[in-house]
Amino acid sequence: MSQNDLAKIESFLAKHHVLTLATTDGLELSACNLFYAYDAKRVSFVVASSDDTTHIKNISKSSSVAGTVVLETKTVGKIEGVQFRGEFVEVEDDELKKLYFKTFPYALAMSPKLWQIKVDYFKLTDNTLGFGKKIIWQASFP
Repeated sequence: MSQNDLAKIESFLAKHHVLTLATTDGLELSACNLFYAYDAKRVSFVVASSDDTTHIKNISKSSSVAGTVVLETKTVGKIEGVQFRGEFVEVEDDELKKLYFKTFPYALAMSPKLWQIKVDYFKLTDNTLGFGKKIIWQASFP
């Protein structure tokens, strides 16, 4: 788990803009796709979503989430994807808001509610580095 490993993961994330998010209310699971802006400084995704969605209703019961970002390909040697886990919270930081609207300026017209996924675990699968190559990064808490 090095900063170099995190840099490889962040390089992959920089090439994409949609994540799949999994949430639960404790009884049922739900999955959705969200556009994201990634903030390397905070190791966080920033996403927009409405309070009336299933995933937002779920996070009011459990803020722990998991998800993926993948490169869609049928070529085995090109398979790449990231799995992540983290905490889903409402954005309070103006820098994160600016990042999201810089990435998706058209979203400003919709005045969406923004959310932050504070990532504490990444696993990158990258077959371009060798079949089944995995890079794992976990946050280290004091």
